[in-house]
Amino acid sequence: MSIIENVKEISMADIQHYLNEYEALGPLPGIAAAMIEAFLPILPLFAIIVANVNAYGPVEGFLLSWIGVVLGAMSVFGLSRWLGSRFRHYMERKLRKSQGLFRWIETRGFTPIFMLSCFPFTPSALINITAGMSNLPTRVFFIAIMLGKSIMILIITLVGYDITSFLYQPWKWIVGLAILSILWLVGKRLEKRFHLSEDHRP
Repeated sequence: MSIIENVKEISMADIQHYLNEYEALGPLPGIAAAMIEAFLPILPLFAIIVANVNAYGPVEGFLLSWIGVVLGAMSVFGLSRWLGSRFRHYMERKLRKSQGLFRWIETRGFTPIFMLSCFPFTPSALINITAGMSNLPTRVFFIAIMLGKSIMILIITLVGYDITSFLYQPWKWIVGLAILSILWLVGKRLEKRFHLSEDHRP
């Protein structure tokens, strides 16, 4: 069996065993597990977050997962920005549609990164790499990832911790959508502020 097949078969019980085995290291295993997924997207992020919640509790599990996911996304973004300029030119020459993808991210800025980051099953590695190779400001990417991933991880935390409450208390979905809208508006205001400060820079 190949390494890739072994990684694909990692279950929530395996992750839970890893967290329990290294519990003496405190929060580091929980952060590391969520961070590694950014580099190995075949790892089950849903299972990692639920395992963190079961191991550390809902609040600490959410925070550790969020820190790890954001650190992982920023690391992949940084590596792509450092190494990806030549690869972008190659992609644009070979794949004409990629020019539109880069332009869409650069012109729309915060919104596409934020919205895609809110959902658990979007290709986060592709988003991080593409944004890194684009001219999107690092601050805009960080804000979008930080807010979007918080929504995604909160949803998984609540569903994984007590899914039955969502089935019988639909008001929780309304609260979740309200939080999503508020964070989107906050992110858009911060994005505009960053753009204004850059426009007035001497």
